[in-house]
Amino acid sequence: MKPLLVIDAAESHKQGGLAEIWAHRDLLLLFTRREIQLRYQQTAAGFAWAVLQPLLIMLVLSGFSALVGVKTGNVPYPLFTISGLVPWMYFTHAFNATTFSLVSQSEIMVKIYFPRLIVPMAAAAGGAVDFFAAALLLPVFMLYYGVPPTATAWSIPLFAVMALAAALALGLWLSVINVRYKDAGNALPFILQLMFFTTPIVYPAALIPEPWRTLGGLNPMYGVIEGFRWAVLGGRGEALHRSVAVSAVTIVVLLAGGTAFFRSQESTFIDEM
Repeated sequence: MKPLLVIDAAESHKQGGLAEIWAHRDLLLLFTRREIQLRYQQTAAGFAWAVLQPLLIMLVLSGFSALVGVKTGNVPYPLFTISGLVPWMYFTHAFNATTFSLVSQSEIMVKIYFPRLIVPMAAAAGGAVDFFAAALLLPVFMLYYGVPPTATAWSIPLFAVMALAAALALGLWLSVINVRYKDAGNALPFILQLMFFTTPIVYPAALIPEPWRTLGGLNPMYGVIEGFRWAVLGGRGEALHRSVAVSAVTIVVLLAGGTAFFRSQESTFIDEM
């Protein structure tokens, strides 16, 4: 006689911790690979879109900068912009995919049990290929403008992980809300637009006076963009370190809160779907 394992609603609500996700890591990798395949399925350009999107946006912004005269110091504006667009484009894709992840995987979720956190985690990680492809633009522009690599380049993966964590942290909140209220999907473009204009992507953070520059770190991508640009182009500044620290704390708080909120609503997903 073997003992029976009974999985009910109450028990499944208690599951989903890191230990169980680690036990299902193969499933996480499978979901992540599926996200990557579906993103470029039946597309002529394929992974080239990951390079074309930030490149075309950079060209448009460079033309706009020539009209209004945005000053970026000794850094050429195209290089300045592309160093901000690379992590931003990854964030927007991961945030969007995470928000709609539960709804898009509803057919699988209603049939079998697995740790539900795997779904948004795979959606956020699925854009990593896009990030690496777009990041190839950086050495090309640096070589073109004669900008040498910096000693801070070692920290680029750190800020890439911060961008992933920021997308997952915000996406966890909206993915749960989107299961019940479709307003979350409608609000997403507005949220991204608001974050884009309050993040120093097309303008230098030096244009923002203190203490607003440090408080800008409350926008999780503010510190990520500033830190990523510092990692690529170098430079120094106490305000930069404060902004990165504030954004890091904001991401941790949002991620912890989003995970707790996700877990508290996990048992209702199937009924809502």
